[in-house]
Order: sequence, then structure tokens, then C-alpha cells
Amino acid sequence: MELNLTKPICFFDLEATGTNLAQDRIVEIAILKIFPNGNKESKTWLVNPEITIPEEVIAIHGITNEKVADEPTFKELAPKVYEMIKGCDLAGYNSNRFDIPLLVEELLRAGIDFDLKNVVAVDVQTIFHKKEQRTLSAAYQFYCGKNLEDAHTAEADTNATYEVLKSQLDRYEDLENDIKYLADYSARKRFADFAGFVVYDKKGNEVFGFGKNRGKNVAEVFEKEPGYFGWIQNADFPLYTKKVLTAIKLRKLNTKIK
Repeated sequence: MELNLTKPICFFDLEATGTNLAQDRIVEIAILKIFPNGNKESKTWLVNPEITIPEEVIAIHGITNEKVADEPTFKELAPKVYEMIKGCDLAGYNSNRFDIPLLVEELLRAGIDFDLKNVVAVDVQTIFHKKEQRTLSAAYQFYCGKNLEDAHTAEADTNATYEVLKSQLDRYEDLENDIKYLADYSARKRFADFAGFVVYDKKGNEVFGFGKNRGKNVAEVFEKEPGYFGWIQNADFPLYTKKVLTAIKLRKLNTKIK
């Protein structure tokens, strides 16, 4: 079953130096762009992270420091990446918890103010886990009847993820071929910042998802504890999380002025 699209969707996968959104960097990115008419466009880039890739991480994805030493930095690639994904929905495997937050973080570091408010995101892993509870390699074998060669390379994982989602739509009649529906279905919790530091409660209000103020309304906390906002801005939180929290604070200030 082909995807029912109203606008392009970009399947993508990242390999990185680690899993810390604030500190780690991308070393490879692959994007597969699917257009509503069925046309496809794909790009894969190796990236010089400008920091050392740990040996334990190299053992997973096989990308060595020597391999990326002469590759462009993400800041150099950022305009091309942004040009490819802007105006598109996003999809990936475990992308809501890792790939999307890290990609946005890197774009913000490169000076590109990418906003997720109008982006719909489908996490194929969540659909898979809700239905079968497996890994990507197992998903590829289960749904597509193929062995995933070159697992943990961004290009292979990206193409496999795209094929798995199409096969999921073929297999499960209750899954609607609609990107907004699939995004809602594949969402674990509703995160305002994707990294999980700011979540939405049942009423749609932003609340903290961590620390001493977990579950408390963000705007109310900032009003009662003005110093808490400053602490977050100076601490090691992802840039997009800080951007979201700044918007909440400014929204509250604008409401007071009116």
C-alpha cells in the first residue's frame, strides 16, 4: 500500500556520537523524501561531528573518526538538510524520542530556526511495538520478508523503515492511510519539545516532565519561581527545549500586557 499523502514526508535516520541531545552530534544522516505523486528523492551525508566518536559507538554503526575527518560539518550541510525537509512531515524509527530532537538541536546550533509546530511526525517503531514488540531488523523480516543488510547504516535503516510502514498499512486494516492519524497513533506521549522535558497534560497545557516541578504547569511555575527559567536557560538542556520554554514565558508576559 502506498502512502496517502497531502504533502511530502521525509523518512530519515541519524547516526551520532551518542544519545545525549545537548552534547552529542550527528555523524551520518539519510533522508528519503516521498512526494504525494509517488516520486522519491534521497540524500545521504557523512558528517564531521567536530568531536571524538567514542569507540563503543563506533562498534555499533562502524563510522570511525578517520572516516568523517574530511567530511563537511553539520553547520555546512544544514542549509541543504533544511531545504530538503522544510514544509514536509517527518517519519522514522524511534524518531520521536531521538532522531527528531537531535536533528532540530543540530539545526538550531547551525542558526536555522526550525519549528515543529506544524510538523506531523510518524514513529514507525511505536506502531511496530504496539503491534508486534520487535527491533527494526525483526520488523523488516516480519513485515517485508527480507533480511536487513547493513543494519545501523543510516541509508539502509531509512529505506527499511519506509518499506515497513507501507507493509504495516497492508497488514493492519485498522490503520488509516493518513499521516496525521499515523502520527497520533505512533505518539507515546504528547511532548511540546520532543525531548520529553515539556509535555502536554490532558487539557493541552504545557507541564514539566522532569525534576521537582514534574507535572506542574510551566507558565505557573515561571510566575511563582522566576529564577527557575534562568536556571534552565543556563543549564545543559537541549536548545529546542529552551526555545519552547521561552515561547511559553513570552506568551504569559504578552497575556499580562494585554
